Amino acid sequence: MKTLIRSISYWDRVGFTLINHHRKNRLLARVIPWISRSGDGWYYPGVVLLLLITFPSQALNLFWLGVVSFASELPLYKLIKNLVKRERPFMKLPDIINKVVPPDKFSFPSGHTAGASIMAVLLSHLFPVITLPLYAWVSLVGYSRVYLGVHYPSDILAGFGLGWVSANLGLVLLT
Repeated sequence: MKTLIRSISYWDRVGFTLINHHRKNRLLARVIPWISRSGDGWYYPGVVLLLLITFPSQALNLFWLGVVSFASELPLYKLIKNLVKRERPFMKLPDIINKVVPPDKFSFPSGHTAGASIMAVLLSHLFPVITLPLYAWVSLVGYSRVYLGVHYPSDILAGFGLGWVSANLGLVLLT
């Protein structure tokens, strides 16, 4: 088990370094914070409201699916964070400066990626034609969190998995 953890830790640092060192690119430096913010949970009710105007029946479905999915994800997210207590990269690695203030102290799993994953799964279920752009967006949100120095790649993968499981639980329970 120790060998597995060391191996994951090694590849996490390699992946983190590869992504985090792209910070010299000016376009990325301007766009990435916006992409990261798009994963903030505060925007998700806005998606429901926008759908309420354009696709009322899907908006109601998204609302209830979101309630169930986030109600299962959030306690698990908090539990895992407080059990694992993994320090954020900028706290652990030398010469790493975070470009955003993280919402809490620990990095595993990524809450931004978990929330974005839930939204992508649910919106893909309701609107299959936009599945590819939604999953591209989730990938960009995850990438942004590593780029900004607040997560390792395995935090992103765990966040995606947590969101995917939570969204599918919502779909199983309500469809």
